[in-house]
Amino acid sequence: MPTSGDQSAGRRNPDDRKPNANVDSTSIMRIKNLQLRAKMIVHGFYNGLHRSPIHGSSVEFSEYRPYSVGDDLRGLDWKRYARSDRYFIKKFEDETNRRCYLVVDQSKSMGYGSLEYTKIEYARTIAATIAHFLMLQRDNVGLLTFDEEIGDYISAQTRVGHFHHLLVALSRPLQGKGTDIDAPLRQIAGLIRRRGLVILISDLLTSIQTLQTNLAYLRSRGHEVVILRVLDPAEFDFQIDKPSMVLDVESGREIYIDPDAARQDYQTKFNEHRQQLGDVCDSLGVDHYEISTDDSMDDALFHIVDAQSRRGKSTARGGMLVGAAKAAGGQP
Repeated sequence: MPTSGDQSAGRRNPDDRKPNANVDSTSIMRIKNLQLRAKMIVHGFYNGLHRSPIHGSSVEFSEYRPYSVGDDLRGLDWKRYARSDRYFIKKFEDETNRRCYLVVDQSKSMGYGSLEYTKIEYARTIAATIAHFLMLQRDNVGLLTFDEEIGDYISAQTRVGHFHHLLVALSRPLQGKGTDIDAPLRQIAGLIRRRGLVILISDLLTSIQTLQTNLAYLRSRGHEVVILRVLDPAEFDFQIDKPSMVLDVESGREIYIDPDAARQDYQTKFNEHRQQLGDVCDSLGVDHYEISTDDSMDDALFHIVDAQSRRGKSTARGGMLVGAAKAAGGQP
């Protein structure tokens, strides 16, 4: 699926939404235990890594800085010197101390689903899978859930029992109605002191302007941001064929829909919102991916790998993932 590195970032063809055979979504979602789901998806992902072209070292460098007298000469980048005739030092960052925060939308709109399961069930599974995967690498993983208010907040840790606490918070039933994307992103920006990775999992049925402001603030503080936009297949196309009364799950209002009058308006607004989201993410260097709930369940992990490998520090992070797979012997 395209990423925010090109003009089609995050924009998918509605006619090209066929589930990947790696980890079939319907089969996985029939498993009631969230922890077991996550482990099975990670297992499928590790198997997929054996076919992946991603390679690199196990430590990533975060940035360059000019050489100063007294710096360790082992950090000099001689290739960069050959190109620029100036001395630069690579600043390295130990990936085992990485901090990742999962920000998961639990508003009422996430309770929609035209399949055997809803968007929130799919999103929870993605979040649990990413958490399990990163914790296998000894990365610190935290969680913040939200609807119109902030729900659970769990700080980023790797201690024994931490994954269970994440699963408990992810499994709470939907309670709020609306979506306030402002509060959780502002809180995460204030809580993460060191440069970290923020993964936002949401249908993003919210104001683009508010989202842009908060994404810009996160990026200005040096955080990497990846957006996984989760949508139901029915949301890509207007699928009401006859006049109907529909319920807005976030406002509670019933709305009369004339499909002939509403279809074009819906598609126009959906595509405009999608385009605006893509433009904002492109301008801020935020990787974003549009995921349909009928997509293969391991796609989200591949998107995270892709987001890291497409950045300036990409090769190293990709190598970290491959190294983790080898260390685990291809097993989660």
